[in-house]
Amino acid sequence: MPLQNRVTPTGEIIATPHRGLFTGNRGIIHDPATKTLLKKRWSSPAWITCLCEFRGWRRPVMARRSWTELFFLDEATAFAAGHRPCFFCRRDDAKRFRVAWETGNGVSNARAKEIDAQLHLERLDHGRKRLHPLPMPLAELPDGAMVQQGDESFLVVQGRLLLWSFAGYAPHTSALDHPLLLTPLSTLRAIIAGYQPVLHPTARP
Repeated sequence: MPLQNRVTPTGEIIATPHRGLFTGNRGIIHDPATKTLLKKRWSSPAWITCLCEFRGWRRPVMARRSWTELFFLDEATAFAAGHRPCFFCRRDDAKRFRVAWETGNGVSNARAKEIDAQLHLERLDHGRKRLHPLPMPLAELPDGAMVQQGDESFLVVQGRLLLWSFAGYAPHTSALDHPLLLTPLSTLRAIIAGYQPVLHPTARP
């Protein structure tokens, strides 16, 4: 039976056989004896996105009183949920993200803790996922941005909408009436400033 550790673009954590391209964590939020989640969904404001493979290291999933292994379809999904690149296993990506985040948000010398604090304000609203009004027309959002309408999440690629699922993306041709932005605003500005999120192969034209 799959463990409850797959993350949706809205930040929910679900049990599904699909794993995805990235792992990551929000601190310790599971009971290693039962391999089940606790009631809390984060224990640290540092929500990071990590490589699934790094230096050949292997660790049993949710088996220790250590960080809870979460899994994401791709980096756009992780960004939408409120995560950022890890400065340990993804150091080069994290540095590029920080430079783009500083450029897009008009700051300098931002530390990881400062980025985490800003993201924490943008990703949660009284414990629930914070949705943002679109800061620009939908078709002008950068590749990798994600929006929500109703119960469905959508990726923007070259002005097109792709419907998200744990298995990947599917084309979507119907217009959205009142979409809201899932991607935190400061992360969106980093993408506009040049950071390119890693997208699942099903997002390719």
